Amino acid sequence: MKVYYDLHIHSCLSPCGDEDMTPNNIVNMARLAGLDMIALTDHNSCKNCPAILKVAERAGIVALAGMELCTAEECHVVCLFPDIGAAMEFDAMVEKTLPPIRNRPDAFGEQVIMDDGDKAAGSYETLLITASSISIDDVARIVGEYRGIALPAHIDRPSYSVISALGTVPEAGFRAFEVSREGDPDRLAGVYPALRGHPILCNSDAHELCRIQQAEPWLELDCARPEALIEALNGNLKGWGR
Repeated sequence: MKVYYDLHIHSCLSPCGDEDMTPNNIVNMARLAGLDMIALTDHNSCKNCPAILKVAERAGIVALAGMELCTAEECHVVCLFPDIGAAMEFDAMVEKTLPPIRNRPDAFGEQVIMDDGDKAAGSYETLLITASSISIDDVARIVGEYRGIALPAHIDRPSYSVISALGTVPEAGFRAFEVSREGDPDRLAGVYPALRGHPILCNSDAHELCRIQQAEPWLELDCARPEALIEALNGNLKGWGR
């Protein structure tokens, strides 16, 4: 089946995310956009994933718990998990790798943890837009230990991508990659051998509701379930396009 997706969306937990990026607003905007599958991928945290998964289930949209991890090299990597248990275990591990820098909402923005009714349930005090101590060389393996999959994020961008940080796409066990809406997968695959033969997804990296992408990029999956997506991206994807 053809599944329309956006697997890189931020909530108001990310300090750079708009305050309107609440679980219900994100899910309802995804419905309006015609999406079948979304993923919440806040910076270095999965703490708003429990709420959005509940909201998505009620709305009939498949949602994955995820994270946009910042590696020690300042490469952003989208990490996706088959269930909330695996995601929160990964979250707890990543939390220990972040530098103990307190967030300054006046400088960086609020980091709001929400419930499934869009009510603030708390705030996260450690700044989430710093680099973890996890190396890009270890991300794919570590995420795999939590039954997830890791995709180097927006590899075409001039900042916080593997290409901008390292000058290349490393041979580090990645089975799929991500470009922005402006990215050219064919051109990139012609330049960087590590991309060849692997799916290159297009996600929005939305920090505002209006940036959640329309139902254009698609994946051919056996079924619209998180575990089916992860299995497909690990080497069994039947097709993809945009």
